[in-house]
Order: sequence, then C-alpha cells, then structure tokens
Amino acid sequence: MTPVPALDRITVTPTILGGKPCVRGMRLSVERVLAILAENPSWSDLQQDYPELEAEDVRQVLAFAAGLVAGRIRMPAASAA
Repeated sequence: MTPVPALDRITVTPTILGGKPCVRGMRLSVERVLAILAENPSWSDLQQDYPELEAEDVRQVLAFAAGLVAGRIRMPAASAA
C-alpha cells in the first residue's frame, strides 16, 4: 500500500464546521474545495475567490480525498455531543 503523504494542512477540529476536514483550520472544508474544483478547475478562479488558499493546500486536499477513496485514510469517529 502506498503511504499517505504528509497532510499537515488538513485539520479536523470539532468546533470548526462540525468537525469536517478543513484547510489549515480555516472555515474552508475539504469538501468545499473539491466541489469548487469539480465545477471549475481553474486555479486563477480559485485564487481569486479564495486568495488565502495556496497551491500546497489544494494538493493536500486532493491527496486527502484520494487517500479516503483508497482506504488509506480513515476519518475519526464522531464523538457524541
């Protein structure tokens, strides 16, 4: 199995977006970045709409999604509130 690359920019914090995986603790979820890329994969458009987003953030979002699909990454179980 191929190891998952370092994903230090993908954070999971229960108090941010209900614990969804986010980019660097911002209120920008991995799910949202993937949806944006699926609709319009233009880097310039993405940068214009989200200037705080860096190329490495996008690379890690894609690596995280690939790891989930391949079963190399597992999300922690949601804790009961």
